[in-house]
Amino acid sequence: MIEGRIVIDPALRVGPVRRRTFGSFVEHLGRCVYTGIYEPEHPSADEDGFRGDVLALTRELGVTTVRYPGGNFVSAYRWEDGIGPVAERPARPDPAWHSTEPNLFGVDEFMAWARKAGVEPMMAVNLGTRGVAEALDLLEYCNLPPGTHWASRRPVPEPYDVRIWCLGNEMDGPWQIGHKTAREYGRLAAETARAMRMLDPDLELVACGSSSSTMPTFGAWEEVVLEETYDLVDHISCHAYYEEQDGDLDSFLASAVDMDHFIDTVVAKADEVGARLGARKRIQVSFDEWNVWYQSRWADATPDGWPVAPPLLEDDYHLADAVVVGGLLIALLRHTDRVAAACQAQLVNVIAPIRTEPVGPARRQPTFHPFAQAARHAAGDVLDVQPESPRRETAKYGPVPVLDAVAARDPETGRTTVFAVNRSTTDPLDLTITVQTSAAEATTLADSDPYARNTAADPDRVTPRPNPDVVVDGDHVRVVLPPVSWNVIHLA
Repeated sequence: MIEGRIVIDPALRVGPVRRRTFGSFVEHLGRCVYTGIYEPEHPSADEDGFRGDVLALTRELGVTTVRYPGGNFVSAYRWEDGIGPVAERPARPDPAWHSTEPNLFGVDEFMAWARKAGVEPMMAVNLGTRGVAEALDLLEYCNLPPGTHWASRRPVPEPYDVRIWCLGNEMDGPWQIGHKTAREYGRLAAETARAMRMLDPDLELVACGSSSSTMPTFGAWEEVVLEETYDLVDHISCHAYYEEQDGDLDSFLASAVDMDHFIDTVVAKADEVGARLGARKRIQVSFDEWNVWYQSRWADATPDGWPVAPPLLEDDYHLADAVVVGGLLIALLRHTDRVAAACQAQLVNVIAPIRTEPVGPARRQPTFHPFAQAARHAAGDVLDVQPESPRRETAKYGPVPVLDAVAARDPETGRTTVFAVNRSTTDPLDLTITVQTSAAEATTLADSDPYARNTAADPDRVTPRPNPDVVVDGDHVRVVLPPVSWNVIHLA
């Protein structure tokens, strides 16, 4: 058995737990919307056509913010197609995902769903095929009181009052409809931001950062975009997806190393630009797309013809995927001083923690559980716990500690929760926590098979279970973390 150590010290405060860290993402892609969150024919559907079972699982997941409507989809989206009488809405081809968008679900439906789910909407505007005028129209529709053209067409008199807006999506990517250079995008984003603030001064605005840390323009993109937009935006986005490649499980389990590097680099670049401009404010990070996504499996997944809501990117996740998701959540919490928002992409069916069958059941994928536990138990202040453990060599990241951990302490209750992963594929880890506590308990997500999945026949094979190997010994708590595991330790 290998050994690891962490120290709980309330003075080692990183920053507050931000509720927007536990955001998700709904895009008009595959079955995320249709037969995902919206299916009027489903037995659990309510009067608005929203699946009740998915609403319940969304609440259980603890989602706080949902980004909408994309994603690649937004870069050719005409938002006006999705408002007004449903029978009069036009169907359009969606070139991003080679599908037909029937526009049965649009802005109004999303706002109604968000209200029922208890989540904050995070809207994206189309800066691929459209620009300043269309962004202003959508903002007017969402946030202004009735009396003007678009605001008066809203079906409810109360404004939707959307506070956080994304200025386009992945504009650094050649795959993006309306792809631009950094300077072209930066100028357009600045013009759009300036105009939107004239309509609603108190918005939070997110500029597009890099689509991954492997983009050839990474770093240079952020520098140019922020030179144009620094005084006009609040956040810059990061997007990252991870997958196991060529059977290299050790590197895959260490994916959070890349997320740490990504965030640190973007923060350093933003601060460098801010210092050069003499700015007093600090740009925050919106990590508004992240997840495990087996992109190599879906490289040739273009559907035949132009179907409506074809099954796309429906990864069946296993235990190792869930442990990686847990590690990524640890990385996001560890950077809570600069990561102001994050969105796991996506919520339902499409690389998602929730899977549904049309007119059938919904189930939790293994990746559901780390997110739900972190969202439920992370409260108060994030603490830097300085994990110590042996290192394991990885092909992709070099030597990486087998233990990764972070803690959150709620000053109102005095309760501390430790989130920890054991990246070792072979050895249990005997974790010693230095802390003054009267009691401790733990749950563990683990399995003898790191590729164990939840299926329709066995929907709860991979689920958190009580960990009996917890001992309080004076100023120490000891707990055994199985190989390839996600662990939540509660300290009284």
